[in-house]
Amino acid sequence: MARRRPIPPVLFLPAAGLILLAALSCRSPRGADGPDGRTLRIAVIPIGTTHEFWKAVHAGALTAAREIGVEIIWKGPLREDDRNEQIQIVETLAGSGIDALVLSPLDDRALIRPVAEARRSGIPTVIFNSALQGQEHAAFIATDNFLGGTLAAKEIGRRTGGRGRLIMVRLMAGVEGTTKREEGFLATLRAEYPGIEVVSENQYAGPSTELAYQTMENLLSRFGAVDALFTPNESTTFGCLRALQDHGLAGKIVHVGFDASEKLIEALAKGELAGLVLQDPFAMGYRSLKTAVAVVRGEPYERTVATAVLLAGRDNMTEPAVSRLLRPDLSILDSGH
Repeated sequence: MARRRPIPPVLFLPAAGLILLAALSCRSPRGADGPDGRTLRIAVIPIGTTHEFWKAVHAGALTAAREIGVEIIWKGPLREDDRNEQIQIVETLAGSGIDALVLSPLDDRALIRPVAEARRSGIPTVIFNSALQGQEHAAFIATDNFLGGTLAAKEIGRRTGGRGRLIMVRLMAGVEGTTKREEGFLATLRAEYPGIEVVSENQYAGPSTELAYQTMENLLSRFGAVDALFTPNESTTFGCLRALQDHGLAGKIVHVGFDASEKLIEALAKGELAGLVLQDPFAMGYRSLKTAVAVVRGEPYERTVATAVLLAGRDNMTEPAVSRLLRPDLSILDSGH
C-alpha cells in the first residue's frame, strides 16, 4: 500500500474575534475515505477528561463523527499536567493505523515533536483549544482566549469601579490557552483600570480543584480579603470558589472565572460568582473533527477558526445564547460510543 504524502506545513494564525476567521483553503493529497473503503478513524486527544469542558468537547466530536460516518478514538491523560503521558498517547495512537489526530496540547512546545513525526508518517493533526507552536499542524480551532481575559477584566473593572486589590490565580505554565487568558486579563486591567492593584499574579494552582483550593487558602492567609479575583479555567474557578465559601467571602469578593459546571452555575445564580467567561467546547469538538476529516479527504477547510466567547452573569444566564453554553447538550455521551 502506498504511503500518503505528508501534509504540507501551514502558517499558524492566531484566533481573533467571535466569528470564524477566513483563511486560505487547503487540500490534502488524499481524496477518499480509508484504504479499501474502510471507515476513517480519527484520534481525539484532550488535555484531560474529567472536567465538564472536556465532556462537551467529546460530545461535539462524537456528534460530528456520527454525522459524517467516521470513527473517533477518545483518549486523554489521567492528569492534566502529565506531558509525558499525552506525548505517549499521541505516539501510540499515531502508530495504530489512525487517519488523523485532533489534539489539545498540554504544552505548546513539548507536543511539537510527536505531531511532526505523525505528519511525516502521513497523519495530519488538527490542534484545538490551546495552540501548538511551529507549523506542523494543519489547522487550529479555539476560543479567542486573549479576548476572554479582556472580558473578565472589563467586568471586574466595572463592578469594582476601577479600584481595589486583586488576585489572579494562574493555571499551569506551558498551556497556551490559559496563558493567553491571563495575558489578556492583565493587559486590559493595566491599560483601562490602573486604580486596581494586582497584589498577586504569579501563583500557579496546577490542574486540580484541590490544588486550586490550597493555593487560594495560602493567598488569603497572605493578603487577606482582597476586592477581586480572576481564575482562568474550570478547576481554578471552582477550587478558589470553595476556599472563598469556607471563609465566608463568596459574593463579597468580585470573582470572575472561566468555563462552567453545575456547581459554578449554581454559584453564579446565587451571586457568589460575579461572572463566568464561557467558551463553546461543543462547537470546538464538532468543528475540529469535521476539519480533520476534510483534511484527510482533500476537501477545503479553514486553517484558523475562532469559536464563541462571551461573559455570563446573573442577569443574562437564562438567555438562550448564554444558557446553551452554560449547559451544552451532552446526551450523546449516554448513548454509547
